[in-house]
This record gives sequence, C-alpha cells and structure tokens, in this order.
Amino acid sequence: MTTVLGTLTDTLRRRVPELGTDLDTWTRRMMRWHFDPGTASPFWAARREKLGFDPVKDVDGFAALELFGLFDKAELRTARARDLLPRGYRDRPFRVFETGGTTGTPCRIVNVTRLAYDVEIYRTVLEARGVAGGDVLAMTPSGPHAYGHFVEGLADSWRGAVHAIDFDPRWVKAALRSGGEADPYTAHLIDQTLVLLAAERPSLLFTTSRLLLELAMRLPRPLHTFGVRAVCTGGTSCTAAEAQFLRAEHLAGVQWIDTYGNTLVGHALQADAAAGAAPGVPDGAGHSYHLPPPFAVLRVVDPADPWREVAVGERGRVRATTLLEDLFLPNLLERDSAVRTGPHPWFPWDGVAAVRPFPEGGEGSADAVEGVY
Repeated sequence: MTTVLGTLTDTLRRRVPELGTDLDTWTRRMMRWHFDPGTASPFWAARREKLGFDPVKDVDGFAALELFGLFDKAELRTARARDLLPRGYRDRPFRVFETGGTTGTPCRIVNVTRLAYDVEIYRTVLEARGVAGGDVLAMTPSGPHAYGHFVEGLADSWRGAVHAIDFDPRWVKAALRSGGEADPYTAHLIDQTLVLLAAERPSLLFTTSRLLLELAMRLPRPLHTFGVRAVCTGGTSCTAAEAQFLRAEHLAGVQWIDTYGNTLVGHALQADAAAGAAPGVPDGAGHSYHLPPPFAVLRVVDPADPWREVAVGERGRVRATTLLEDLFLPNLLERDSAVRTGPHPWFPWDGVAAVRPFPEGGEGSADAVEGVY
C-alpha cells in the first residue's frame, strides 16, 4: 500500500489535470473567468466596479488576492442562487447547496463541476487505500447539503447502491436553540443506521465524527462484522483521545478515513502517519489534513493579523480561499483554529492539524450551534 500511496499525487494530477496547474497561473485564469462579462456570475460582476482595483490586471498571482480583503460569507446568505451561477455555465445543469446553518441563516452556493472534482479526488484516495467499491451507507445530511450528494456521486462512480438515512441537521440546531436536547434525534439517526447495517452489509459507511462516536456506543458487535471495510468521516474532527478510543475499541479491522472541511471549502484529505508525519504535527495530534491546490488553499494565520501566516508548528486561525469556476471565495476566515504543518509524503503542500473551534468571539459565535455535525 505504501508504494501505491507514494504515487498518489501523480495519480490525482493524472485524473484531475487541473491539479497540476501552477497556483499563480490558476489564480489568473479564475480572475479572467469570474470577472469577464461573458463568464462572470452576476454576483461578482456587480462587485467589480466597487473593488477599487482591476482583478484581471492587478491580480497577477495568488498572493495578490489579498487585494480583495476578507470575504464576508454573510453575502452568501442573501444572494439569489441564479446570481451565483457564472454566465459561462448558463447552459449547464446546476444544483444549489447550502451550509448547515451553524451560525444562523445558511449560506448557499451553486455546483456545476465541483462535485465531480471532489468525487474523482476522493475516489482516487479510496482506491489507493484499497477500499473503493461496494455499497454505501450514508449516515449523512440530506436535502440541500453537499455531503449527501457527494456520497451519492461517489457511489455512482462505481455503480454502488446508496442506503441513506433521513437526516436533517437543522432540526437538531433549531431544537437546541429553543432549549431542547439533541439526544432524541441522535438516537433516531442511530436507530435508522443500525437497521441498514444489519440488513444491507454495506462496504463503506459515511458519517460525521460526532455521529460515529454515538454509533460506536450502540453497536451490538464490532463494525467489521457488518461487512464494513472503511468508515469515511467529515465535518468536525474528533479529539485525539476520542480517535484513539474509537480505533482501539470499535474500529478493529476497519479503515477510518477522515477529512477536514466544509461546504464552502471542500475536503482536506487525511495524511496517514504510517507514511510519515508532516513537519509541525503536534505530538498526540494524530493526522494532518491537506487541501489540494489550486481549487482551494488553506492558510493558518495570526488571529490578530489575518495576513500574517504563522510558522510551521504554530497554532493560528484558518483562512481559506476557494478558486473554482463554480465558486470564488477569497480570504474567508473560518471558525476553526489549527496548527500549520508542512507537506506530507503523500501531499506536497502544507496542511493543518489539531483542528478545533476558534475560541475568540466573532461573527455568529454567540449563536453557533454545532448539533450533531
């Protein structure tokens, strides 16, 4: 497996040629796409004259995206979906995805090609680990949430069945905001999952780290005895202690593949310590996570100065930039704190580790409700 994973980056770039594009070159291409009248979305076209600079001429590389300042994602809460669709894609089918609404009204984005990129990248990772294929149990949010659609697209790529539970994360958040509890709804999700595990024997289980912990507490026997070869998690990561407990007590014989990310940024891929640790990963922190450029870039910055990147091994706040034809989000400060790491043998770009909620109050922080996600 080490030999196969040693060529993972080359395989990714072969299957998704855009991943081999230099970041500065890709940035200039995205500026032309998002600000040319023939291809720009109404959202960005309307903002061009207010920027105070020419994004096509003045943004000569990734570093120059600082000219945009920090992006206020509140704009995605009020924008019409049709205004987010690039004119260059006006004849293509598209879908509207929304965030979970942790800090209030959900943000929305459009998808034309992004999901296909995510599926191809993640499928390549699963194949390298030897667990691609088979039927899938999706213990994931449904409806407008990208995660469930991603899992369906992934299973479709190898003609696998998708057994999905009925999962509305906003119901839990609403209950918590009104003084209720998450436990009854969590039990409802676990009940559905246990029925499908026993009846269908899926090869892959997709869920969130938080729900995986809850599921483990109610499993009548080890997960591998249900036919599960790998568990794939997204959303908020477990603590190192929780991860160690899960691996030791409940995931024997099952690969656990975690990601870090969200609807707006995408999937930062887990780098396994068995292939070597990325420089800067704290002792006991477990894995580092690496987001493939040029589609998106993570920076770990000084909380007091969002334009100063911290050194490898230091903790800071996560600042993300998304550079897709579907979606351009420059310099978005995330609600996450992380340690910056260097490149990993699988992924030749910096990553993050020891991710946890950012502690300082800020936009939406007082109203943040994580729920079961």
